[in-house]
Amino acid sequence: MSLSIAEMVEKGKRKLTTKAPVMKDNYDASKSRMKTNYNDLPFGPRTKASYNAGVDAAVYRVPDIAKWARNFEAGVSR
Repeated sequence: MSLSIAEMVEKGKRKLTTKAPVMKDNYDASKSRMKTNYNDLPFGPRTKASYNAGVDAAVYRVPDIAKWARNFEAGVSR
């Protein structure tokens, strides 16, 4: 049984609503890994320092579920 687009949108909204509270914690927990992996790349020290400062200053934005739903529906309706 296949879902209609409206049913897919509602299912996605439910799943995102359920997952949203832990997404910030997961993002914050991954910051050190992001910096470690970037530092393994062949960039110079200033580029790496700038990247690390950007990661440290980054603030996670909570997803706009209504916006996600509109964009998802528009994308699959093409």
